[in-house]
Amino acid sequence: MRMAPHPRAGEAAAALGVLTLAVLELVVLRVAPAGDRPGIGGALVGAAAVAFILVAVLRCHRRAAARHAAQRLTEALSEDEWFTARTLEGFPMEAVRPLLLGPDAPDLNRLHTAWVFATNGNDAVWMERNLDLPGDMARLLVDAARRQT
Repeated sequence: MRMAPHPRAGEAAAALGVLTLAVLELVVLRVAPAGDRPGIGGALVGAAAVAFILVAVLRCHRRAAARHAAQRLTEALSEDEWFTARTLEGFPMEAVRPLLLGPDAPDLNRLHTAWVFATNGNDAVWMERNLDLPGDMARLLVDAARRQT
C-alpha cells in the first residue's frame, strides 16, 4: 500500500477536532437536565460556529499570504529571468544528481523552480505541497539555499 505523497495533517486535525466536539456535545446533552438542554445546546452550537469561523479566517489568511508571496516573487522575476546564471547560482547539482536517478524523480526544471523559491525564502514543507517534491529533496534545496545566503 502506497501512502499519499502529501498528507494533510491540518485537515486531519480539524476533522478530529470536529468529531471530538460532536462527541462532547452529545455527552453534555445526555448528562444535562431536560430543562437546561435547549440553552446548553444553543451555547454548544454557538461555540462550534465560532470555532468554524476562526478556522476559516485563519485558512483564508494563510492562503492570501501564500498568494501574495508568490505574486511578489513573480513580480521580482520576469518570466525570462527565472533560470539565469544569477538565479541558479549555487544550485547543488552534485547533491541532487543521485536523487534524480531514482524512481519517481522530479524533472530538472521543477528542481530549478524549487531552487528559485528556496533562495527567496520558501521552506521545504511549502515546496513539498506546492511543487510536489519529495521531502528529502526539498530539504536538501532549502538547506543549500540557507548555506548560500
